[in-house]
Amino acid sequence: MGCYNIHVKGLVQGVGFRPFVYRTARDLQLTGTVYNATDGVYISVSGTKQQAEELATRLLKEKPSVAEIEDIDIIENKEDAYLGLEGFYIVKSLSREQSVTRISPDIAICEDCIKDADRQPHRLHYPFINCTHCGPRFSIIQGLPYDRPNTTMSEFRMCEVCAKEYKHENDRRFHAQPVACNHCGPKYTLYDIAGNITATEYDNIISLLVKGLSKGNIIALKGIGGYSIICDALHKKAIVKLRKLKNRPRKPFIVMIGDDSILEKFVWVNKEEQSLLKSWRRPIVLLSEKKKLTTEINGTYSTLGVMLPYMLIHYDLLSKLPSRAIVVTSGNLYGEPIVKDNDKAFSDFIGKCDFILDHNRKIFNRSDDSVTHVIDGMPRIIRRARGYTPEPLENINETEGILATGAEQIGAFAIGKGKEIILSQYLGDQKRIANRDFRDEAFSHFQQLFKFSPRCIAADMHPDYASTQWAENMASQMNIPIIKIQHHHAHAVSVMVEYRLKNPVLSVCLDGTGYGDDGCVWGGEIMKCDRISYERLSHFSYLPLPGGDAAIREPWRMVVSMLHIPGEKGTCYPEKFVRRIGRDRIAFMENMIDHNVNCPLSSGAGRLFDAVSSLLGICDMNSYSSEAAISLEQVADANCNASYHIDNTESGFDFRWLIKRLCEDYEKGISEKMLASMFHNTLTKVLNINILRISQKENISTVVLSGGVFQNKILCDLLLKKIKNCNIKVYLPSSVPCNDAGIPVGQLAIASAVNNTNFNKLCTNYLLP
Repeated sequence: MGCYNIHVKGLVQGVGFRPFVYRTARDLQLTGTVYNATDGVYISVSGTKQQAEELATRLLKEKPSVAEIEDIDIIENKEDAYLGLEGFYIVKSLSREQSVTRISPDIAICEDCIKDADRQPHRLHYPFINCTHCGPRFSIIQGLPYDRPNTTMSEFRMCEVCAKEYKHENDRRFHAQPVACNHCGPKYTLYDIAGNITATEYDNIISLLVKGLSKGNIIALKGIGGYSIICDALHKKAIVKLRKLKNRPRKPFIVMIGDDSILEKFVWVNKEEQSLLKSWRRPIVLLSEKKKLTTEINGTYSTLGVMLPYMLIHYDLLSKLPSRAIVVTSGNLYGEPIVKDNDKAFSDFIGKCDFILDHNRKIFNRSDDSVTHVIDGMPRIIRRARGYTPEPLENINETEGILATGAEQIGAFAIGKGKEIILSQYLGDQKRIANRDFRDEAFSHFQQLFKFSPRCIAADMHPDYASTQWAENMASQMNIPIIKIQHHHAHAVSVMVEYRLKNPVLSVCLDGTGYGDDGCVWGGEIMKCDRISYERLSHFSYLPLPGGDAAIREPWRMVVSMLHIPGEKGTCYPEKFVRRIGRDRIAFMENMIDHNVNCPLSSGAGRLFDAVSSLLGICDMNSYSSEAAISLEQVADANCNASYHIDNTESGFDFRWLIKRLCEDYEKGISEKMLASMFHNTLTKVLNINILRISQKENISTVVLSGGVFQNKILCDLLLKKIKNCNIKVYLPSSVPCNDAGIPVGQLAIASAVNNTNFNKLCTNYLLP
């Protein structure tokens, strides 16, 4: 007999792990204790070494579904060979210096809790029902260890019935920190359009909301990570009204569907998409449309963003609403962060929403719904927030104390703890003051939760990014070093981190904007890189951006840029294009290009997609980010194999020949659908030719794909298949967004590698000051 201390690291708090350890230890007839600490779960048992190892084995094999075990250490405690206990106990949590454990993301309501809401007298129709397997986690946690006093549930004192469940070893709510019921937990209050209290009793609230939704009402509803705004998905006038409220003329809305038959009627769902939809994360999943719900939701798009209910109130509303489907969008005004506080909700939504449904549980960490899709049989994150944040990524080097401030348009930051990279939730466009305030709030919370203090900062090279200026100001105030990271190198390394790649790779980075070493705008590159250096091997030909950022907002300008040769007269454009844009406006752009007035150079792949989209009459003006490129993909037919022939002079990255051919065929009357498909197929062929050529030349057979353009499902499916057929290993991000939200991961990993390298002996792109 002896005493053994077992330290379990990973996602082991807020997921029912201690109760699971308790029951397993009791089953093995072990005596001892289990407790949470800031750096994991600690177990002490009396018994033989074989018994301790059997406990560890069962913890690994039988752990709760949401739990993730990274490491289990078993150490014999010879100083305390006998604990002197007669049973096994869960004891008070401890805080251990600066070490921290993983924090659970918010978890969708489980099936057992849905059933309990119909059968437990004290939780009958209780909307905030949860157990050790489900419910709010990241959104309510204020500090570690994960115990009720360290959450926003600390304001709610458990009643005797809940306390009994909390303490009973065989109850599903044994040590469930947010446990509550109708008698002791948070409650909803319904307000009308003028801010007057309309109802406080839950069943009455549901009845009023269902009637309101059916009549076309718009409702601001406080959820787990913030407010959402909802309306009936089949009520066209309500959706039009919602578009005006959100200043969202064309961008598609997301639909929450509460009935499998409705889901099967309107979208195609394969087994991987079904698994993602129904996972405990409950993200939005972009699916191929089978039949259109209504054009007011997604216009002419061939995909529909779908999510399933993740709170009891969603289930209750959808089960009673005749359409069984609601439009769900972030609860915010245009360009601002999702609203989490009641006062802000009232100031923003009173007089605009027909009802405001508020609850009195505070949201500490706000987060939007996550957005995903499936490519090549794997989930790919587009927006990383609820259900994913703050899951860390394992890095090969020490990361402690490194802060990465990210990019600009898709804001996010990352912090380093131990050898982990912890990526923040989606923060929105950092050009906006409100989103920078959100960033400061989130960073302050991360510092508090993870006991983080910066000792080094990694930032984008772009001098005008708000994220770079944030980094510079903080580095100056704290007198700590700052390292500037090239945008596309960070993109590439973010993929290397996810797949734990150590050797040099070829990086294909396709996006819209990234500050380049030559001062130009990059965005279509093939680079050779590792975690501390990069070499640009090939890139899309530079094109002028007439009007700078205006060319990004108005894609038609890129048609002029692609077709007009400086100094030449009589450039030919499709007649339809000329009629839409006007000869005077086209001539004005030509004059800007001829005289190089406000025409910065760009190799951005996004601008090529913009030009084709406008050329074909699909989108001339972006009403939201990347609308032209997304719309081009929506028009294309993924089943069309037609493409243009490519000769030796056209195999490089100057695509003006392709634009001219598209222009000629568009004039001949070939359909936009066919031409959009041929563009995707031809571009993929060109990319593959160059990847294969450079791979052979550099003797590198590992390729990573990154950048926002790789959110294009058609492009990815085609390119992945072609590259794999050439016996090249190819990696596309899955748990890290391929867009700029993944940039902080790469920035932090690069800074970590530089910090861990004797760079005085190594030629590298980066040197710390």
